[in-house]
Amino acid sequence: MDIVVKGRKTEVPERFRKHVAEKLKLDKIQKFDGKVISLDVEVSKEPNPRQADRAARVEITLRSRGPVIRAEAAAGDPYAALDLATDKLDTQLRKEHDKRYSRRGSGRLSAAEVGEVVPDAASFNGDGELIPDEPAPAVPTTKMGSLEVQGEGPLVMREKTHVAAPMTLDQALYEMELVGHDFYLFVDSETKEPSVVYRRHAYDYGVIHLRTDPLASDEAGGAGGALGG
Repeated sequence: MDIVVKGRKTEVPERFRKHVAEKLKLDKIQKFDGKVISLDVEVSKEPNPRQADRAARVEITLRSRGPVIRAEAAAGDPYAALDLATDKLDTQLRKEHDKRYSRRGSGRLSAAEVGEVVPDAASFNGDGELIPDEPAPAVPTTKMGSLEVQGEGPLVMREKTHVAAPMTLDQALYEMELVGHDFYLFVDSETKEPSVVYRRHAYDYGVIHLRTDPLASDEAGGAGGALGG
């Protein structure tokens, strides 16, 4: 398996490619995940001079037969960003390795231990007869406005109001990157309407504009599911 190093709107020098091969030890990675299919490293550069300390961004993508693992970091230069991203990758690999090990277990359970360890397992008495399950207790239902909640919660409803000056789409993208969130709510300076910019995948972005329409009041509204598109 080879490491693929590519640049996004920037050139990647040969010296950095060699440094990637030295930094990402394949034998060490395969100790945590022996089914690695590919390992990609993407380097990009932030042109905004106000973000000089985060000008270089490195994203490492590891694909295997299990879940895809991504580690991303930004720093003043690509070498420092690579170091940070590599540390994040190591941490995620260790977590996935520990999950697999804990699921696999270190030994087998006896029949007597199954009922104590395995959730919802059938229970038997000393004569080998099945012990019937106790009836499930009634679940209380609470109504909060138009919401109906089963159980005792917790249901936490937080409401915040922010004062913000209208801004352009470019400004909203910049503010989103500045605070490090995956979305940013703002008022569009052109339409004066509330809008949301969000990160889709890699370096692609999306924007949602909300427009008031009195005729749509009887229809099911909201854009809660639109961020996934």
